Amino acid sequence: MVRFLHSRSVAALVALPVLASVGSLSLGTTAVAAEPSTSSLPAATQTRSTEFSATGSAATQPTPGLSAPATTLPSGTTPAGTGAGDAATAPITREILLELGRRTISLRENGKVISSWPVAIGDPGTPTPTGRFKVENKVVNPQYQSTKSGKINPVLGANGPLGDRWIGFKSSGANQYGIHGTPSAWSWTVSSRSAVTNGCVRMLSDHVRKLFELVEVGTPVVVTR
Repeated sequence: MVRFLHSRSVAALVALPVLASVGSLSLGTTAVAAEPSTSSLPAATQTRSTEFSATGSAATQPTPGLSAPATTLPSGTTPAGTGAGDAATAPITREILLELGRRTISLRENGKVISSWPVAIGDPGTPTPTGRFKVENKVVNPQYQSTKSGKINPVLGANGPLGDRWIGFKSSGANQYGIHGTPSAWSWTVSSRSAVTNGCVRMLSDHVRKLFELVEVGTPVVVTR
């Protein structure tokens, strides 16, 4: 879980604070997350997450004002799909499917699975929520702050407690559940598909970066048992 502080609206879906730049955007976030601090990474027997606050350094949303370049056709040519009897091209729709029983997260395009990856999920005492949700925010290099001590974890990037990507999909009051990266010391929890988190979903760094690039704010997220 993550709790965003000092927030403002982004894409009218969630509240976010000021971020560092991603591409041509300059947005940011401060958050409280439920994962352990990387300042002293736990041993294999100490993988339960604890409450943390995270400050995200970047978020993404579609860049306004961009359109595809115009295509010039030869004189007398009719564009494909515009003639009588031609069927309209179906739009591409994507959704994230998280199957808790299989400990697998997939990206589906027009109902067809195009990629699947292993995940670590919530501990039975702090389970990952099930249901239908949407991507509420995307954050690059989120940073932790302990909810107990208020101390901010200085580690950013792939070996930070949340890795270098965050995809939030459910808000519960000031808290959030999300899909995020995993520092190398905890990567075994993902490869072994463990149930060890406070409800968030851990992915390996390479996997979450790929998913991050393929979804947008508003992409549906379906979580099943």
